[in-house]
Amino acid sequence: MQRKTLLKRELSKLGIDGILITDLLNVRYLSGFTGSSGCIIITPKNSILLTDFRYQEQVSEEVKGFRIIIENSERSLEIRNICKEYEIKKLGFEDHNVTYGFYEKLIKRKIRLKPVQGVVESFRIIKSENEVEHVKKAVKRAESAFRKLLPHIKAGVTEQKLALQLEEFIKREGSQSLPFNAIVASGPMSALPHAQPTNRRLKKGDLVVFDWGGECGGYYSDMTRTVLINNNNISHQKELYYTVLEAQKRAIKSVFAGIKSARIDAAARDYINDAGFEDYFGHGTGHGVGLAVHEKPVVSWRNKEVIEENMIFTIEPGIYLPGFGGVRIEDMVIAGNNGAEILTSLPKKLKIIKR
Repeated sequence: MQRKTLLKRELSKLGIDGILITDLLNVRYLSGFTGSSGCIIITPKNSILLTDFRYQEQVSEEVKGFRIIIENSERSLEIRNICKEYEIKKLGFEDHNVTYGFYEKLIKRKIRLKPVQGVVESFRIIKSENEVEHVKKAVKRAESAFRKLLPHIKAGVTEQKLALQLEEFIKREGSQSLPFNAIVASGPMSALPHAQPTNRRLKKGDLVVFDWGGECGGYYSDMTRTVLINNNNISHQKELYYTVLEAQKRAIKSVFAGIKSARIDAAARDYINDAGFEDYFGHGTGHGVGLAVHEKPVVSWRNKEVIEENMIFTIEPGIYLPGFGGVRIEDMVIAGNNGAEILTSLPKKLKIIKR
């Protein structure tokens, strides 16, 4: 069933005559349009896409099954005219994506508005076969890039240099964009879950966290590996690593369609807590990945959401010891009725760099 048809069926349930889609990821999901300026209005019988002159040719190539309007006036006026033409008495809008300033403009145009939340996102959470293939290709591109980076990882090189090399390799593998700037965090910096690469040089005994992703057809991948620079006494680093690895294995093993996301989180968190690191794992165990690198579902102790078949999400427990270092291991999985298919394939045995 077409995505816009699913959305049309929701309108009466929401008590609206039409819905304004302004989130560009949702615009892309519904229409295929990849421009940086545009919105969609869906009514029970009609689909309209507005954009500006810059995208006149692009939109005609990318979008089928929509009435295309190239704006000749201010967008709120164009929307008002569409509401009049299609007799939209109450227009829903994505409350997470409309600024207060634009909301005021729509109100001044005498448009009756109703905020709605997460409607298109509720469709996006279940991946189609085509979407799964895009994500798998994004995974392959990211993994190939990391394999090319491995020979460059050694004591003395800076985090920043490795991050730049990794990003270059990701692009060379065919990714048109990056889901986020690559994270390379070494030594004490690896205890910061979202550390930014610095000019710090890798040292012997450092744990080094790499967090990166690839892209294919607008869909992203997200993965993390932690390596260790060899030294005389690395027993504590190994303990952290294998504690996280076992926690991750337990979480992945717990995945199946029908489980609550909080139970997946608990599978990892309980093991880390029992190992004595309960104060050093503060983030959720995973998150959905698709057109956005962070989307639903949220795999966290706070979330009671039920996992459904063909949801794609990460499993990424970690331990972060301030002043010492951290470990995170992240794979992507797709939920099935009989368990999880692991989409990432990079080895997870601890890589000890001897250079």
